[in-house]
Amino acid sequence: MQVSLRIAVLAMAALFAASPAAQAAPRKAHVVVLGAARRVHYSKAGDPAGAAAGEEELKIRALMVDGALREWTTGDAHDVTDRSFVVRRVIRLNDSLPGDKTGANDKQTHWVWQKGPWLLVDRVIGRVTALKLPDYDPGISQVSWFRDYGAYCGVTPSGKSLYAVVAQVAARKAVLRKKLAAFDSEGHPEPACGPAEWQREPLRITFHPGAKDAVSYDIVPGSAVLVEESGDEAETPAVESKPK
Repeated sequence: MQVSLRIAVLAMAALFAASPAAQAAPRKAHVVVLGAARRVHYSKAGDPAGAAAGEEELKIRALMVDGALREWTTGDAHDVTDRSFVVRRVIRLNDSLPGDKTGANDKQTHWVWQKGPWLLVDRVIGRVTALKLPDYDPGISQVSWFRDYGAYCGVTPSGKSLYAVVAQVAARKAVLRKKLAAFDSEGHPEPACGPAEWQREPLRITFHPGAKDAVSYDIVPGSAVLVEESGDEAETPAVESKPK
């Protein structure tokens, strides 16, 4: 009887050890950091949509994941949750013409910096995702963050209307989208819209369009829509089940 019981226990132990859960590799810890700030040449000529008149320098920081450079960023980062944050990307763009010389001494001459989209960064799984903000214009929109909301003045695809926009991270449409004024891409004031201001209770956002009075809207608060993955199977693509 004791021999049979011992054999049964050993068989169950062997079965458990062979299971996928027991053999799963421990989750890899990722290291996500923003490097030290440095200044680079920046101008309206290099970034017609984003640079202000007379702006000559841009402060940038490297976004490093596991010791490797993933992106260049600019401006302050905003913590959305205790593991995810948003920061604005800055792009180093090749500005060389086909006939320009590309010798070793003038490599820096034909590179320009341009302000890009906002990025969502997950510290746990090391994922960096570009956010698609509705009506976002890199030269006009100054995003003011609160919780997982981003408020800014947006410009319609036609370029003729200025809108008050409140976007929620990972939401498919804007929480708020109201027309502020007609927009002239060449004759608008500087800035076309100042940074929006948040109020917590009641949840309210105030926009400051250029040459117009401030406009406030109450926001109906809702739950966050950002779903953060556990990271246990971050590198494995999801498999869709087919109906039988």
